[in-house]
Amino acid sequence: MKIPKSILIDPDRNETYGAFAVAVSVIAFAYSPNFGQILILAYYAVWLPLLFVDYRRFTWRLSTAWLPITLALYVCLSVFWSQAAGISARAAVQYSSHIVCAYVAARTISVRTLVVGSLIGIFVVLLYSMKVGAYALDIMDGTVNFVGAFGSKNQVGFFASLGIFFCLAFLVFYRRNWLGFAWTAPIMLLSVYMLAIAHSATSVASLPAVIGVVSLLTMSKVLSLRYRRVLFVVGAGALVTAVVAALNLGLLDVVLGIFGKDSTLTGRTYLWEQGWEAAQQHPLLGYGYAAYWVQGFADPERLWAEFYISTRSGFHFHNTYVETLVEIGFIGVTLLALVILRAFYGHVSKVVFGDWSADSVVLAGAIGLMLIRSFFEVEMLGPYFMASFIVYYGLFRLTPLPAFRRRRVAVPAEDERPANGRVPAPV
Repeated sequence: MKIPKSILIDPDRNETYGAFAVAVSVIAFAYSPNFGQILILAYYAVWLPLLFVDYRRFTWRLSTAWLPITLALYVCLSVFWSQAAGISARAAVQYSSHIVCAYVAARTISVRTLVVGSLIGIFVVLLYSMKVGAYALDIMDGTVNFVGAFGSKNQVGFFASLGIFFCLAFLVFYRRNWLGFAWTAPIMLLSVYMLAIAHSATSVASLPAVIGVVSLLTMSKVLSLRYRRVLFVVGAGALVTAVVAALNLGLLDVVLGIFGKDSTLTGRTYLWEQGWEAAQQHPLLGYGYAAYWVQGFADPERLWAEFYISTRSGFHFHNTYVETLVEIGFIGVTLLALVILRAFYGHVSKVVFGDWSADSVVLAGAIGLMLIRSFFEVEMLGPYFMASFIVYYGLFRLTPLPAFRRRRVAVPAEDERPANGRVPAPV
C-alpha cells in the first residue's frame, strides 16, 4: 500500500497527521520525566521520519536557519570545555535533535494545525494532572498549590495559560463553523480552572499582557500600512514608559503584592545574584552545557540545600538568561537571545510592516508568552520543552514554505481522440 506524501508533509492536506504529531509532542514535553524514554521516542518517531519522505523540502533554503544551527553547533562544542563532558555531550545531542524536530514541524504543518494539535495535547495533559490531583507546600511563600503530575505549579500554570491562549486564537482566527465553540469549551474551562488552583503568578501575569499585544496586532488589520507603523511606535514607547514607571515609582511592588509576591520574587532575586556570581568564573564560555547543576559539585549542592531541594535535581536559576550565561557563557546567551528576539520581532514586523497575517499574529502572541516567561523560568535552554519548540517553530516559519508540487497526469480530451483510437503526443 502506497501512502501519498501529501498527507504527511503537505500543510494543506496533513491536518490529521499534523495534529496527532503535535499532540504526541505536547504529551512528551509534559510527562517524559514521569513515563521515561518511551514518550521521547514517540516524539522523535512522529517528526524525524518525515525527513526521508521528501528531503528537498527540508534542504530548500536551509541557509536561512543559520542562527539556530550556529547555536546548536556551539552547544555541541561546549563539550570541549565542560566540567562534566559526558552530561554536556548527551544534553547537546538532545537539544540539537529537538531543534531539528521543530524545523521539520515548521516545514510540514500549518499554524492552524499546530494550534489544534496543541489544544488536544494540552487537554490530555491537564486531565491527567487533575486525575493525579497532587498538591504541594511552597516552602518559600508558605502556600499550598496544585502541582498535578508535574510536581511544579509553574508547569501546570504554563500549560493552562497556553491552553487559554490557543483556545482564544482558534476561536478568533481558525474556527470554521459553530462546532469550534463546542469542542474548545471543555479545554477552555479546564485550563481556567487549573490556572486558578495552581497559583502560578508568572502564568497569570503573562497571559493578559500577551492577549493585549495580540489584540492590538489584530485591530491593526483595519489600518493602512502607515498607521500600523505609527501604532507600533506609540505602543513600543508606551511599553517602555510603563516599565520605567513601574521600576521607579514602586508600582512593581504593588503588582507583585496582587499576586502574593514580594520584591525578592520568593527567592528568585537571590538566585539571580548567585548565578551572576557563578558566571563570573567563566564569563565567556561558561561551565559547559547542562554542566552546572551536577550532583557532587559544591555550589549546586549548597543551593539545593538552601532551597530545600531534597531530590538534588530539576532546579535552575529561574531566569533563562542567567542560566544560559552560567552554562554557555556570554556567547551562548547572545545567540539564544537573538533566537528569541528574531522569532518574536520577525512575526510582529510581518504584521506591522508587511501584509497582515493571522498566522503571524498567533505566533507573535505565543512567542511573546515565552519571552515574558523567559525572565522567570528556564524553558528554552533545555530539550523537550513546549516553549522552545514553539519559539523554534516560529523562527523557522519566517521562511516561506516551498511549494508542494503534485504530479500532473495528462488526460486527453474526448475531441482529441482520433478514429483509430490512438492519442496524439502532448505538445
